[in-house]
Amino acid sequence: MDQGSGAGPHQARGRLGAPSCGARAPGAPWARFSAWLECVCVVTFDLELGQALELVYPSDFQLTDKEKSSICYLSFPDSHSGCLGDTQFSFRIRQCGGQRRPWHTDDRHCDSGAPVSLQREPAHYFGYVYFRQVKDSSVKRGYFQKSLVLVSRLPFVRLFQALLSLVAPEYFDKLAPCLEAVCNEIDQWPAPVPGQTLNLPVMGVVLQVHIPSRADKPESGPPKQCSHENLLPAPVVLTSVHELDLFRCFRPVLAHVQLLWELMLLGEPLLVLAPSPAVSSEMVLALTSCLQPLKFCCDYRPYFTVHDNEFKEFTTRTQAPPSVVLGVTNPFFIKTLQHWPHVLRIGEPKMPGDLPKQVKLKKPSRLKTLDTKPGLYTAYTTYLHRDKALLRRLLKGLQKKRPSDVQTAVLRRHLLELTQSFIIPLEHYMASLMPLQKSITPWKTPPQIHPFHQDDFLRSLEHSGPQLTCLLKGDWLGLYRRFFKSPHFDGWYRQRHKEMAQKLEALHLEAICEANIEIWMKDKSEVEVVDLVLKLRERLVRAQGHQLPVKEATLKRARLYIETVIGSLPKDLQVVLCPP
Repeated sequence: MDQGSGAGPHQARGRLGAPSCGARAPGAPWARFSAWLECVCVVTFDLELGQALELVYPSDFQLTDKEKSSICYLSFPDSHSGCLGDTQFSFRIRQCGGQRRPWHTDDRHCDSGAPVSLQREPAHYFGYVYFRQVKDSSVKRGYFQKSLVLVSRLPFVRLFQALLSLVAPEYFDKLAPCLEAVCNEIDQWPAPVPGQTLNLPVMGVVLQVHIPSRADKPESGPPKQCSHENLLPAPVVLTSVHELDLFRCFRPVLAHVQLLWELMLLGEPLLVLAPSPAVSSEMVLALTSCLQPLKFCCDYRPYFTVHDNEFKEFTTRTQAPPSVVLGVTNPFFIKTLQHWPHVLRIGEPKMPGDLPKQVKLKKPSRLKTLDTKPGLYTAYTTYLHRDKALLRRLLKGLQKKRPSDVQTAVLRRHLLELTQSFIIPLEHYMASLMPLQKSITPWKTPPQIHPFHQDDFLRSLEHSGPQLTCLLKGDWLGLYRRFFKSPHFDGWYRQRHKEMAQKLEALHLEAICEANIEIWMKDKSEVEVVDLVLKLRERLVRAQGHQLPVKEATLKRARLYIETVIGSLPKDLQVVLCPP
């Protein structure tokens, strides 16, 4: 373990995979496994070393010392949580030392069809933890303490929690052989291709999941079971791979959901102090999911401790607080982050039933160091008026004992419609910046996307603003102006600009393929012809890697054009362009 960690990771044991540099080609061992998980870790408590990394599967997967240290500390609740029995939670860490496993075409294909909010994380790992702490007289310390951790780039919290619920209890009883068998089963799973409903066998159970796609309609509901397969045993159908029980997560803050939505939209720093890692991580993940289908572009840590590698970076007072949502359980953070503008303190979760006491809005000056009472400590004033009808509807649902999943659907729909009402005017304005298709000609450089002028957009709101789809009143203009300064506007604009540029490139390729290439070649020099071949080849490679939205018929025509053009060149150039 690296400096100051107090723990030293044990040498990983296991027979899973031979040593390598971490790259897994599509046909290599563990290629299918790595489409879902990076690795599986076991963290145990050692009397001399503290938290220690006992196992890593596959054994050839490379983690840096900093990553090992973070996984060790974040896989155990800190001493303030007092978690007895079994508990599940999640964390998110920054990858250290650059990308070590090159992405394959399959990964890019999966990402290109996935909603932007559910694409793989290129620079972060998610850790999904199943922690067990039970009394055990055979252990010196009197307690069995161990965590099973799934490390992945996919934000599929519901799927991996379900997987851990099946695997972890069995592993704690039977240890390594069980884990090896599970890893081998995962290595047989089909790839997580968006839009597909998959059957994933593990430990005698079949998990049936629908992988979300950009083509899915919001509120489409749970996937239907595959009727054409008579599966025995009957599959366990997960209604979602990623969505949490939003109503349960937000029960103590339902009165402030809209305020929290604005804080998330504007990328404001928020500290969430919770009684346990489970409550902390679920609240942070629920908050960051509020903006879907908009991608959450700020940093967030579902569970964070003083031992984290970014502790100094996030707690410095020499600059403004970073745009990050931090989930913590240690009251020490109240003192350390007193300069943060927004702090949410959550109490112990109450039993299901009546609506729990709602946390109150309090001024940040009322923050105390350790005995801070539950509340949302902020001086923020919302731009939009509160939707009182939503709270009334949810309260009525509680009175009628409406199931939690129905309450969650009401809440999720409200947040979805709010986000869509905000984003649709931006999408419409952005679409108007796209050059007309008739201006794209085959033998000229494609026209540029017009620049985004904030004042022009704000003027357009008078006729096509959010008031067309949302009944909420308030200072929408002020909210947009503040949004322009947030990381989410920058992330949204970059993504949309990239997609439009790819569309322009695809339209230009189509224009070339529909033109008469032989007429164009008549008066062109060999240099110009070779340049066309190289450019067409480059676009073919990008299109085949699912980076350009091009039809297969266009790709075939482009290949034919390349053959025709090369065939018109002298033999020596043909050999250079098409070596044997």
